Amino acid sequence: MQITDITFQHFAYTSNTVRDSEGHGHPGPPHEARQTLMTIQTDTDVEGVYLGGVSQAVVESHVKPHIVGQNPLYREKIWQSLKERQRLHLGVLSDRILAAIDLALWDFAGKYTNLPVHHLLGATRERLPAYASTMCGDDLEGGLDTPAAYAKFAEWCIERGYPAFKLHTWQPPYEGAPSVKRDLEACAAVREVYGPEADLMLDPFHYYTRLEALALARGLEELDYYWMEEPMDENSMSSYVWLCEQTSLPICGPETAEGKLQVRAEWIKAGACDLVRGGIGDVGGITPLMKIAHLSEAYGMRMEVHGGGVGNLHVLCAMGIPGQYYERGLLHPFIDFDEVPPWLNAPVDPMDDKGFVEVSAQPGLGLELNRAYIEKHAI
Repeated sequence: MQITDITFQHFAYTSNTVRDSEGHGHPGPPHEARQTLMTIQTDTDVEGVYLGGVSQAVVESHVKPHIVGQNPLYREKIWQSLKERQRLHLGVLSDRILAAIDLALWDFAGKYTNLPVHHLLGATRERLPAYASTMCGDDLEGGLDTPAAYAKFAEWCIERGYPAFKLHTWQPPYEGAPSVKRDLEACAAVREVYGPEADLMLDPFHYYTRLEALALARGLEELDYYWMEEPMDENSMSSYVWLCEQTSLPICGPETAEGKLQVRAEWIKAGACDLVRGGIGDVGGITPLMKIAHLSEAYGMRMEVHGGGVGNLHVLCAMGIPGQYYERGLLHPFIDFDEVPPWLNAPVDPMDDKGFVEVSAQPGLGLELNRAYIEKHAI
């Protein structure tokens, strides 16, 4: 058995999300956007797919020549070899490229064995609660432009069934951002709506100073928040050690710090976090994320998975010490997150009215592709 080719199908769709100058997503006017379906072909009648943002040029130049001819079931060998190649190609061979390849290989393995990926990983559950994860704050009237607007949206999220809620607050380039005072006002408004028992979280501006981050933490202590993530530059692990020593608020991290499982081991050892953070796009796929889950378990620590999507959902359903929540979003009053994208026949994370998301029982990752739409809108 061997990999014979990696193919790409680019297609257009209408998006109502735009990005500001810092890269944060917000609602915007409808416009044409692009999506990519990457397929790993084999000499069997089974293939593995990845759907998302991936550079065809990088895969064809730095990955394809390296893995064509290899056994697609040798996921660990392929991931380790690509990780080693990153050393001299960090400018192009990102963790998101490794994640795309790794997810397609896991999808192949599940389809080849006729099992969903979380069963291959060692299943622990089929469903779990989700928290509402908002887009960043904005200046859109009726959007997320004030603390009161966050509270109003929190009311809707409660009605929809979300048992927990996380704020992404205002960040540059918006006027007045960042602001510790305004962040805490929004957090207080949401606490009043959700009540004293709900788990609430904050993901604020990522470059606050130590004293600003501590002021945020002290305010969230009074509001009894569940955790805060990435309030400072994660390249300074010592700043997070200092913060954890100063506050009783659980600190979740690292999220964007490079180094995969090794850097998370260092954070655990140094006492720089109380909850471990990791997502498939942050660390290079399901393969390394499961290593981090096992690392966290060895220290008796919970790992909260960063972001949604099929890969993260399968990992969450196969963890020894389960992450408590699935991050569903990013949500906004002007975005219908429950609307199924036209290139899919079913949502990847269907949520019931009690806030539970169920993982797919289909073989592989369980993506139900609308092939007719993809072909009709091919670029």
